[in-house]
Amino acid sequence: MQDALIVLGLVLFLLGLLTGLAVPAHRNPRMAVASHLQGVTNGPFLVLVGLLWPWLDLPRSGEVAALGLLVYGAYANWLATQLGALWGAGRRFAPGAAGEHRAAPGRERVVDLLLVTLAPAMLAGTVLLVVGILR
Repeated sequence: MQDALIVLGLVLFLLGLLTGLAVPAHRNPRMAVASHLQGVTNGPFLVLVGLLWPWLDLPRSGEVAALGLLVYGAYANWLATQLGALWGAGRRFAPGAAGEHRAAPGRERVVDLLLVTLAPAMLAGTVLLVVGILR
């Protein structure tokens, strides 16, 4: 799991860098900057979690849950803002980045679903990390 976290973190960091290069090409460049920042911050976070992994003391199910929640949350954060940038979506839960942009209702729902689900995933995964480190 440690290697997977490090590789997934590096891939997400790379996606963030590539997103940064393409900011002007997006329908909503402000949301593209948000997506860039999600990649370049959440990627190193996953790498850090991978480096901490040997000190984690959780049952196998807790490790799997922590890994799944954190990877989902990190990638969903990048993907939600990336789709919001491409589609002009995200007005409901990211109004500062979405501005006056609006997308088709189905696209807005996809971005909303990602944004709403990633926060609890990151919180729960981080709680599992803290518990696992403190044990």
